[in-house]
Amino acid sequence: MKIETTPRDDHQVTLTVEVENERLESARRRAARRISERKTIPGFRPGKAPYEYVVRHVGEAAVTEEAVDLLLDELYPQVLEEAKIEAGAPGALEKIEGLTENRPVFTFTVPLTPSVDLGDYRAVRLPYDWKAPGEEKVEEALQELRQMYAKTETVNRPIEKGDFVMIEFKGVQAGAAEDEPPVFEQQSAPVFIRPEARDDEWPFPGFAHQLIGLQAGESKTFSHKFPKDHPDEKLRGAKVNFEVTVKIVRGTILPDLNDEFARAAGPFETLEALRDTVRASLSNRLKAEYDDDYFEQVLQQIRAGATIKYPPQILEEEIKDVLDDLQARLAAQNMDLETFFKMRETTREKFVEEEVRPVAVKRLERSLILDEIARREKIEISEETLSASFQQTWDEFSASNEFQQAMRGKSRPPQRLIEAVFRQSANRAMLEQTLTRLKEIATGQAVEAAEAENPAPARQTGKGSKKTPSAKKTASAGAAEPSAKKTASAGAAEPSARKKTSSP
Repeated sequence: MKIETTPRDDHQVTLTVEVENERLESARRRAARRISERKTIPGFRPGKAPYEYVVRHVGEAAVTEEAVDLLLDELYPQVLEEAKIEAGAPGALEKIEGLTENRPVFTFTVPLTPSVDLGDYRAVRLPYDWKAPGEEKVEEALQELRQMYAKTETVNRPIEKGDFVMIEFKGVQAGAAEDEPPVFEQQSAPVFIRPEARDDEWPFPGFAHQLIGLQAGESKTFSHKFPKDHPDEKLRGAKVNFEVTVKIVRGTILPDLNDEFARAAGPFETLEALRDTVRASLSNRLKAEYDDDYFEQVLQQIRAGATIKYPPQILEEEIKDVLDDLQARLAAQNMDLETFFKMRETTREKFVEEEVRPVAVKRLERSLILDEIARREKIEISEETLSASFQQTWDEFSASNEFQQAMRGKSRPPQRLIEAVFRQSANRAMLEQTLTRLKEIATGQAVEAAEAENPAPARQTGKGSKKTPSAKKTASAGAAEPSAKKTASAGAAEPSARKKTSSP
């Protein structure tokens, strides 16, 4: 067997494999036997018909096609092993030549396992400055909770912050023709006048505050220019003239902040117990948000100095995962992807190219970087950590609708469900420990720990005198040597080849 390897620019290789005719003939004989086991050859028991009879009965082309399938199953893994190719996804059989001349040549395209060169990732530095929220933030959260339990009543006064109002409004694009329909129009639109404008406010941030000071029955006109990067193409850079009429103003009656309110808001006997829970919940949420932003910045710095290569098949699989995630979220809102595309006035192809693909690239490269850091840093999960992660993941999953559906009519969880949760908890524990190590690296703690474990040896500077060990080493101090074993998520695939085209 002769193998010729040709690298490609997209992190794949083309393998041209010339096979001995004797091997093809052997495969034909085995193929004929297999065909005779499936098909009835007159005068012979299953699997016992001679080769020539099988060829005469089903045709040489059918025997050759079966032989090629048999040959591929044994040939492809052997080719990868001999060529020392690590496949990152199933390969594809591009063409077969020379079958009629008894000089078969197979051409495969093989996606390679992703390669990640992190560069000097241990030199990345970013201070970790998380601070717990102050009491003023806790008070704001309590006020928001009061709003949830507030009652409303119709009032005859100007609109204030905290009011609920019903309005009639329309928005016409500046310079539009008289017969052109408004870009916004609603007869009865509820609006809550929040203390502060929010970025996700509709139809634009600050709209509700335009209503402050108006009373029921009063109207107001104002204009707003939308940004050039607005998600709606029709509104990008457009100036819209709004006309609003207030129909109803309902003031908010907030409950008193006392022990009685605490008992109504949850299993709390006192206001102080409620305040403690709100403080802890707020701290956890804000810390999670800070961590997300912190690690995003660290990973961006690492990505800037890294070289990452992967074949297109792995990116396409990530794109599919992103779409599947979106579809699951839409299904929870009783919506499907096609309806979503219509609402966005886009097509699947355009949406994938403009919005999904960039997200998939970022997700894939982030995952590859974290996998490589875990490998380089030799991150391992203890049984105790894995057990705790499994219990936490199981507790969260068992409270979900998905779990309730999977358990319908069953007395115990299916094994596949337990295994899926175990894999998820293992990935979760690995991610948490990898991020912890990443923070140690970015804040310089990893270098300090390495120096503490391996202090520089004392050097003789003179008779009977010793020099104090240096407190500073290079940024790579303590860096782990790369392990020879690849991580499970590195994209390695079982050797297989998809037959793409076949020419006799």
